[in-house]
Amino acid sequence: MKEKDQDRSIFKEILGWLVYIAILLAAVYVLITYVGQRTEVSGHSMEPTLQHGDNLIVDKISYRFREPERYEIIVFPYQYKENTYYIKRIIGLPGETIQIKDGQILIDGETYQEDGGFPAIENAGVAETKVTLGNGEYFVLGDNRNNSEDSRYADMGNVKKRNIIGKVWFIASPWSRFGFV
Repeated sequence: MKEKDQDRSIFKEILGWLVYIAILLAAVYVLITYVGQRTEVSGHSMEPTLQHGDNLIVDKISYRFREPERYEIIVFPYQYKENTYYIKRIIGLPGETIQIKDGQILIDGETYQEDGGFPAIENAGVAETKVTLGNGEYFVLGDNRNNSEDSRYADMGNVKKRNIIGKVWFIASPWSRFGFV
């Protein structure tokens, strides 16, 4: 009888561990799918804010409860290449009219004063003429304004809210840049 009880005890222990591992895997899946995601910066379009090789944590949950805001840095998929994501800063919000004139950004005809000392924009692209954003559309730019493929270019255009994965929240590495964005 003792041998049978010992077998049951071992079986219960193994079953307990399997349940624990299953719960842990489910929790990790929920976190990665709905709460946060790691991504790496590839390229120089967001310099000086983000550097090539920075590992970022993306907040995927905030935009389920509120709308994206101007000046936030977002992550969204590049529509022409699978598993490729762009990281850009929101400049224009739904319903606004954006134009780039004489190197300056105009929002609804008013010059947009940015923090960060970004250089004058040399190529206005499609924003040379007024671009009116539709419902759920955002106009995005890279911080390295003269070395960034962004909403000024027809192959990217305006970013739709449904395509936004989340906002950049934290630089996880390298350690010298560790911290909130």
